[in-house]
Amino acid sequence: MSKIGRKPINIDGVKVEIKGHDVHYQGPKSTGVYHLPLELTAHTKDAQLYVVPTHSREGISQKQLRNIHRVWGLHHALLANELTGAAKEFEKLLEINGLGYKAALADKKIIFTLGYSHKIEKDIPATVAVEIDRSGQKVKVRSFDKNLIGEFCSDIRKLREPEPYKGKGIKLQTEVIFRKAAGKGKK
Repeated sequence: MSKIGRKPINIDGVKVEIKGHDVHYQGPKSTGVYHLPLELTAHTKDAQLYVVPTHSREGISQKQLRNIHRVWGLHHALLANELTGAAKEFEKLLEINGLGYKAALADKKIIFTLGYSHKIEKDIPATVAVEIDRSGQKVKVRSFDKNLIGEFCSDIRKLREPEPYKGKGIKLQTEVIFRKAAGKGKK
């Protein structure tokens, strides 16, 4: 059995309705429909959602069973992320380190000053909310879509990746930058 797939998904605060292979959900932050593949079905029990394979184990080869388990774990995790995002938003924090490095909000854009000869503008997707503190060094990104928030933060980080000598650049708050010692050249 899939270790991830057999775990229940908590659906507190989210209204879930199952129609065939479609899971309709409605929460305070978002609503939508998640389409399960033909190999999987879902059912609710005691405020928890279970995703299970439609076929029994008999008559299926070991290779087909392994593929069903992969699909089972993947779709369980994706559905759990959508239901969690419908109940409460996901949040990531970015830190900007470096002298004169900062970010500012303007309209639907973030303007970065990152030591280049020009400022960099980044459009904010419609379902993403961005907050920047007064110093411009801490950026808080929130959204109900976990995939979108990860991709957006990754794109921001690529603008100026942190370097290992002084630690200048954009990094996630949870990220650890391994520092190198500088100035140890040949004599």
